[in-house]
Parts: sequence; C-alpha cells; structure tokens
Amino acid sequence: MITDPELDGAWETGRAGERAEAAEELAPPGCTEGVAGARRPWLWALGGAVAASVLWAGGLYAFGEKLAAPGISYRATENLCEDFRAQALGRIAGDLHRYRPMNQQNDHPAVRGAICSLQNGESVSTLTVRAQMDLHKKTDPEAEFEVPSRWRAEQVGAGVPESVQGLGERAVVIVMPGGTVQLQVLDGGAVFTLEASGSSVTGNAPGDTAALKAAMVQDARELMSALRK
Repeated sequence: MITDPELDGAWETGRAGERAEAAEELAPPGCTEGVAGARRPWLWALGGAVAASVLWAGGLYAFGEKLAAPGISYRATENLCEDFRAQALGRIAGDLHRYRPMNQQNDHPAVRGAICSLQNGESVSTLTVRAQMDLHKKTDPEAEFEVPSRWRAEQVGAGVPESVQGLGERAVVIVMPGGTVQLQVLDGGAVFTLEASGSSVTGNAPGDTAALKAAMVQDARELMSALRK
C-alpha cells in the first residue's frame, strides 16, 4: 500500500534534541525566528498532506459508491417468453404467442440477459415485438442508461428519448424514423427493453402510435411485476 511519507510513523525516528540541533544548523544566518521559524514550513507541509489525503480518500469513497453492486429487486428469468405475456400489445395486433416465440438466455458473470421475440404471423407478420431483460450483478447500470446502442446509433436521426413518468426509477420511449418504437426502463439493478416494429407500427396514425406506446408501458409494468422478488 502506498502511504504518505509525512504521515508515516517510520519517518519519525530521530530524538527531539537531534531534530532541534539539525534545524538550527539548517537555519540561514541572521534568521530571527530561530528553530520554531525553521520548523514552521514543515508544519504547513504536514497540514497540506493531511488535507490532500482527506480529499483523496473522499474521492475514492465516492468513486467506489458508483462502482458498487446495485441492489437487485428482480429475480432472473428462466424463460422470458413465459413471463412476458404481451397482453396489451396482443389486443392491438392479435395473439403474439401463437407463432413460435423465440427465447434466448445469456448468463454472464456481470450481466444475466434474456430475450424474447414475438410476432403475430407465421411467415408474414404485421407486428414483431422483442422484449429484453438485463440483470446487472456487478455494477449499477444507471451510469450507462440511455446510452444509444450501436444499432440505434447507426441510424440517421434515431429519435429523441421521451421520459415516461411512473415507471421504474427511470423510463424513456423512442420512436424511430423507420417505425420502430423502443421503451427502456431502469429499475432495481435491471434494464428492461421493449421494441415493436412492423407495418402495424409504420402504418399507424399518430394517435395509434400513442396507443402502441401505452400498450408497451402496460406490458412492461406487468413484466416487471412478474419478475419482482
């Protein structure tokens, strides 16, 4: 461990008389303050070292708080498609669980991820929905929340996030120029993402898009309730 020399007791090895004599020898000729004056700069240096150490320790503590593991409020899902019922979206575009739901899992030491892909048709569908849950086990995801994904960042004019009140700690919804609607929710160490795309989205009037966003918010809330510990 690196320590401050000024605060390390190992540096204080000489006797008091020897330190006073050394200070007298180092004092410049004609000095009227004597030994006390010669020692005064060292006292200022000691005080500065103490202050610097306190500030450094405080900064390290704050940094550690940011890196601390989040308080996790949700359980890991074994099959997201079973937990994500999408009933509100189903009332808009029909039963989304009818045509082969696709479930994916990824248990990484830092983040446990799960994805469920749904559609309302076999070969041709008018609405495709993807739900994703990322359970962060090591660090709090708040610092990176709302950072654009590579997929969204590559789009031209990817849309402006709109805040959603009353959902999780923070929630935003984005309407892409290509018609995809994305909802992201941060809560209890987890990030929930819902995306909806297809002709049911691009062909809708603005009022219908508002209904789609409301349905996504409702389905996200029900998913969070199903997975809450």
